[in-house]
Amino acid sequence: MSKIIDALTGGEEKCEIPGHGADAASPAARGLPFTPQVEAATAHLYDRVREVVPSWEWPLLAPFIHAIERLKVERDAVVLAHNYMTPDIFACVGDIRGDSLQLAREAARTEARVIVQAGVHFMAETSKILCPDKTVLIPDQRAGCSLAASITGRDVRLMRAAHPGVPVVTYVNSSAEVKAESDVCCTSSNAVQVAEWAAAEWGSDTVIVIPDEYLARNIAGQTRLRIVTWQGRCEVHERFTAADIAELRRSFPGAVVLAHPECPPEVLAAADFAGSTSALADWVGTHAPAKVVLLTECSMSDNVALASPATDFVRPCNLCPHMKRITLENIYDSLREMRHEVHVPADVAVRARTAIERMLALPRADRPPGFATGMAPVEVAVMSRA
Repeated sequence: MSKIIDALTGGEEKCEIPGHGADAASPAARGLPFTPQVEAATAHLYDRVREVVPSWEWPLLAPFIHAIERLKVERDAVVLAHNYMTPDIFACVGDIRGDSLQLAREAARTEARVIVQAGVHFMAETSKILCPDKTVLIPDQRAGCSLAASITGRDVRLMRAAHPGVPVVTYVNSSAEVKAESDVCCTSSNAVQVAEWAAAEWGSDTVIVIPDEYLARNIAGQTRLRIVTWQGRCEVHERFTAADIAELRRSFPGAVVLAHPECPPEVLAAADFAGSTSALADWVGTHAPAKVVLLTECSMSDNVALASPATDFVRPCNLCPHMKRITLENIYDSLREMRHEVHVPADVAVRARTAIERMLALPRADRPPGFATGMAPVEVAVMSRA
């Protein structure tokens, strides 16, 4: 964390985003010059991001944004942009923006013929499961997820065998194969609600919540249910610690600390508020703190800052290397060449769709709920292959 503080206070450690800034491919070299016409056509989009994108960088980004906007019309396409995308993607080419739950809901409703997933592979699979008649593209096939990679369908079957009759609640940060072995999906926005619904529906005092161990532990702190989970973790959120929060409070007095529930329970215990990406954004917009720290992926702070210009954002920089594989350049290539199309086997898609639709059918909260903070961690049963 000392490296993070150095970066925030002017030290040598810097946070570089692949595919952006000085390392970005030259648009002119790709035949996409920054002409007066491009400048005029994208000026309204630059107004959205000028607080977080420097003026010198805009001529590198605008030609790709302009070309993507034209290709979306030609292909009858929409771009689904997750909160962890960089602002040029999230605010300038994203047609549907939000957390994984919001993207799942909107993917099911879109009338566009083509969906480009500006996110990671499990999100593209979810879009394909909900929209089997549409073409779903992922700009970079390597855009994976440490959580999704941590568990397989076979692992879920073994958990079921060890806990017969216990419902399986699976975080959407999982592969289609794992969703297909599950009873219902959840996101961090509705995890407690889904776990309690599954317990009541199956008549069980125990729920299997996979694959994120920390999300499961934090759910356990909000309910009386017995939670069984898997030893999976988000490589971004697991790096935050309670000591980091103490150091941030010393370095930035008065800053309000908000944490994502994929962080360890001791982080939530030390934070001022905890919740999903949508809950964090909602909290900032509602409370308008003078200074805030979001303990989550780097780009989230930039995107929330666009809607809350009066708040000073301290940005502890934990990048998701998988999310950052998605760039304007490969979104452009994906639409231009209609690559890389995502497919889900029909038998897997049918079973996974049931789990997703059960989640989507549950009542929506008026605003995303938070997780209680300041609580002692609750013990859960953790399974693994070891």
